[in-house]
Amino acid sequence: MNKILLFNPRSAKSKPRIPNSILSVAASIEGLYDYVVVDGNLEADPLEKITAYFNTGQFKYFGCTCMPGPQLKQAIPFSKNIRQQFPSITTIWGGYFPSNQPMAVLTSGYVDFIVNGPGDKCFPALINALENNKPYELISNLIYLRNGELVKTRKDELYNQDELPRLPYEKLNSFYPIPRYLGKTYLGTKTIAYHSSMGCPFKCSFCAVVPIYNARWIGRSAENIYRDIKHLKDTYGGNAIEFHDNNFFVSEKRVAAFSQLMMGENIVWWGEGRIDTINKYSDETLALMRASGCKMIFFGAETGNDAILKKMDKGGTQTGEQIRTFAARMAKFDIIPEYSFVLGTPANTPEEAMRQIEFDIDFIKQVKAINPHTEIIIYTYSPVPTEGSDMYGKVLASGFKFPETLEDWISPAWENFDLRKNPLTPWLTPDMINRIRDFETVLNGYYPTISDIRLNRLKRTLIRFVAAIRYKTSFYWKPYELKALQLFWKYRQPEIEGF
Repeated sequence: MNKILLFNPRSAKSKPRIPNSILSVAASIEGLYDYVVVDGNLEADPLEKITAYFNTGQFKYFGCTCMPGPQLKQAIPFSKNIRQQFPSITTIWGGYFPSNQPMAVLTSGYVDFIVNGPGDKCFPALINALENNKPYELISNLIYLRNGELVKTRKDELYNQDELPRLPYEKLNSFYPIPRYLGKTYLGTKTIAYHSSMGCPFKCSFCAVVPIYNARWIGRSAENIYRDIKHLKDTYGGNAIEFHDNNFFVSEKRVAAFSQLMMGENIVWWGEGRIDTINKYSDETLALMRASGCKMIFFGAETGNDAILKKMDKGGTQTGEQIRTFAARMAKFDIIPEYSFVLGTPANTPEEAMRQIEFDIDFIKQVKAINPHTEIIIYTYSPVPTEGSDMYGKVLASGFKFPETLEDWISPAWENFDLRKNPLTPWLTPDMINRIRDFETVLNGYYPTISDIRLNRLKRTLIRFVAAIRYKTSFYWKPYELKALQLFWKYRQPEIEGF
């Protein structure tokens, strides 16, 4: 029987995490097909290992997960190399990037199929069809080319997460010892990466998961989450959790039940949520979350401008005033809010764009004054192809275009695009980008991130002292002295804890 190679391209800057997306696919074929896992985060030369497997002649399929950003640097050249060396290998990509950029992927000449969303049923069905020379046109969640035309099959409803097979941790452990994935973070010395749900019930116009899940969400039960976490703790020593869900906190009932189960386990945990959702939680639930180990939550604050929030299709009831008051509420429960802000949204004129940037800079300072422990993560707006979005319509009208070839996505001009640090959007000038980045440097000097476990008290005090005058006088221009200190200390800017 032909074997399958599942590849997780390098994404981690310093600490590899359990490759949950690859393991989900592995779980779907467990007992049906023989497979191996290659993790680019743990291999000095992943392509050499992949090539060694393919040279045995036992493999026919190459499955690759691909998120936007760093994973492209291995996914693209490796897939191209495999097609050149082993033209009979069928290459199948999954993940947000190929689902959102299918034409660039499938016209590359070295990717044959895209799994569009969850692959729990699509992937084994496709392998079965290819192995037995059967039609695959009726397989759900699939994208491919037919006579040069893009074909997207129908999307399945999201699967009951409790009915899916458990992730094959023991099989992964046979390739890479799982303790190597349990890295040291702000949360703990052996941090577990876990995915407890699929999708998100909201349709933010700048979010990459919206075109894939279309405002759908489904979660695993609290009991099954606890069972898996308990297994990873007792078997491999995990003592902290990063929930990589797009929205862990959709259901207060589920979160409260999970928190109750975690009492006494002495595990610190983190997840992503929405301000307007968790603001509806009772004080009792918030207190229970903290007592169970919830130490920090990531929130997409985005902007303090209510008009821009509406254009972002944030949905719900999130407002600038709510963002401020919620930061104060989190302080009462000793839960650290991580607020991400998206600066540089589309504007009609450069002057309007700059005014919005200055508004958000001032708003961020208001939030920090209310709750100094609030972590601030700053991104620059990067367009996402969300059909029907007013904001994306304005993006297209500005003349913005995505790269048309895969190779262009890893060119120097585009490599930082999906990191949301320096996107190539027509309405932003270099001065605007510099203003955002300089403010970020000063902000992170005056309020050093708590998540950088390498900064001791002395370093924090010194960098705060150096940044004080700039921060208090709003003089952010060219903060070279702060950049020098950050570079010398290898200071890590605040970033989403789970990524």
